[in-house]
Amino acid sequence: MKIEFHTLYLKKRFPLRISRGEILGDENLFVSVSDGTLTGWGEMAPGYTEGAATAAEGRTQLEAFCATGLEGAIHDIWAHAHAGGVGACALAALDMALWDLRAKQANMPLYSLLGLARRGVVSSLTVGINPPDVVSDRVPLLLARGARALKVKLGSTDGIDADKAMFTAVHDAATGSGAALRVDANGGWSLRDARHMMDWLAKRGVEYVEQPLVQGAEDQLPDLFRSRALPIFVDESCRFSSDIPAFAQCVDGVNLKLMKAGGITEALRIVATARAHGLKTMIGCMGESSVAIAAGASLSALFDYIDLDSHLNLDPDPASGAPFMDGVTLPEDRPGHGGCLNA
Repeated sequence: MKIEFHTLYLKKRFPLRISRGEILGDENLFVSVSDGTLTGWGEMAPGYTEGAATAAEGRTQLEAFCATGLEGAIHDIWAHAHAGGVGACALAALDMALWDLRAKQANMPLYSLLGLARRGVVSSLTVGINPPDVVSDRVPLLLARGARALKVKLGSTDGIDADKAMFTAVHDAATGSGAALRVDANGGWSLRDARHMMDWLAKRGVEYVEQPLVQGAEDQLPDLFRSRALPIFVDESCRFSSDIPAFAQCVDGVNLKLMKAGGITEALRIVATARAHGLKTMIGCMGESSVAIAAGASLSALFDYIDLDSHLNLDPDPASGAPFMDGVTLPEDRPGHGGCLNA
């Protein structure tokens, strides 16, 4: 098989500010794998904690690994790359390209190849941390785009009073729309603030809170879980299926991202492990175009909640294949996962 690499800068239409800082855009690595007739596409959004902080670092890792060949089952290739030190986000790009190619070879949509339905689950659209007046202007734009759920980023460095002011602005701007409200603190709260904010948010109709405590404070989760006013999902704290058993008794669900998990192969194991432990499941994203979003959407029938919206905040999206219709990010009904770079 022939593998090629393409690096593109993905600029955000609206800068995304979360508890750890502001993101204006980044260079993503696109990977294509060809059998001489058909081509599979994958994408890497870089991340230091995901094993490759830059597109160049991810490409170096993949070139070294692929130099030995890409023979065997996709699961075996994944295991060898993971054991060989290929970062999860770089491995995700290769893994989704291989799955895309395999589905195209079978002349099947990837969701069908995996035995899944083309089922739509409402995807949250993200509201980043901003002053209340900015949020009041931003939310109507998201609702006009068809949003049926909003994920509100909290955990402001200015404290929980700033969080309350911003959330109130979102709540007021969304009143009457019927849009569900969800919260992601990105580890921005202390245990004390998490308790207080979860009680406060529960009274305002929030569905759940994601990653209330910082990665590294997992020992405090049992305490928070016992008196929780809202369901708790872990994100940054959970990367692979092997992480899940330790959380089974102190969270309600796990949020996987293809960039954290190393692609579709491990994502399937994460879902199976979470279900075996009675946990809810969610899939999110990390500054990705329609290529990686399409790969994630191909798995959408497996999840209770979906946050596949990063491609909607790109100016422009250099790819296609993950349409957003009636509040749902759907996979294309064509062979493969449907995503590819635009010509």
